[in-house]
Amino acid sequence: MPRFTRNYTKKIGLPAGALIHLGEQKVEEPELSVISYNEAEVRQAMPKSFGEVEQYRKPEMVLWLNIDGLHDTVLIDAAGKAFGIHPLVLEDILHVGQRPKIDEFEMFVFIVLRMLSYDDACERVVEEQVSLVLGDGFVLSFQEKPGDVFAAVRERILKGQTRIRRQKADYLAYALMDAVIDNYFHVLDRIEQKMERLDEELFSDSSMETFQRIGAMKKELILLRKSTWPLREIVGSITKSEFDVIDEKTLVYFRDVHDHIIHAIDILETFRDMASSMHDTYMNYVNNRMNEIMKVLTVIATIFIPLTFIAGIYGMNFQYMPELSWRWGYFGVLGMMLVLFAAMLVYFRRKKWF
Repeated sequence: MPRFTRNYTKKIGLPAGALIHLGEQKVEEPELSVISYNEAEVRQAMPKSFGEVEQYRKPEMVLWLNIDGLHDTVLIDAAGKAFGIHPLVLEDILHVGQRPKIDEFEMFVFIVLRMLSYDDACERVVEEQVSLVLGDGFVLSFQEKPGDVFAAVRERILKGQTRIRRQKADYLAYALMDAVIDNYFHVLDRIEQKMERLDEELFSDSSMETFQRIGAMKKELILLRKSTWPLREIVGSITKSEFDVIDEKTLVYFRDVHDHIIHAIDILETFRDMASSMHDTYMNYVNNRMNEIMKVLTVIATIFIPLTFIAGIYGMNFQYMPELSWRWGYFGVLGMMLVLFAAMLVYFRRKKWF
């Protein structure tokens, strides 16, 4: 689990807006990708430096600049100066682990999302911070490492005669947010499959490993909840507020995203209830099993109490005990103990105590 608190100690004493990367460096060198398009034309490139980006920025075209890798503060600062991004926004971009949020500035809107994916090899959820800056005619996306869920968006842009090619930058921001949120359903599907396997294992071979996997599942669901619930507020504020850089015609698409978020939250809450139920079921199983063990041990102890009493009497070694000199005394006492043992077993069985 990442230690965000430990990372934030690096910025103690620094002024607001100081550019320092708080997080893990996940790439050696940042990668830039540019797509510039309108209805009639599209241009795509992988610039080697930020200076090459300016040639793709034209008033009649929408510019999408994606930066993979956040450790290069010089590059992030150059992007901020080129597009007029507030230093506090640049600071939030570099501070990974941000809560999903939306901030409106005079010339742009800043959005923080949590992009989730599922690692099938490790069977766990992997998260990454994605920051979007929506301005007049451009969208900037900042990611921690290469690899994302935006392949379908890129494909739609590169194809001709698609809706995204006829729309402005606000529609591109919607498409990116929609891609991130739609991938949540892919993660939830993997979680559901994992929960089904755990549920079968819970009733077939409950063990401490099963309990530990249920605990890990609950942690993953907490992570999903922290990533999903704030999005409801973010998209809700977009649909209810008047942002200068978002056209009214695009709001209907954001309302659709809002519906997707609510659906994902409903599924997530159901999974949380199921995980809690599985946890309670395991604890009940353990308690019932312990009760059965204690019942058997109690029956055994109860049976041996009178037998121990009889053996204790004839083990006192007093000189004058009538039965000690009797020829069949040993066999008589042993037989009495066996009869008593059998009688108590029959009595407990009739009472259904074991």
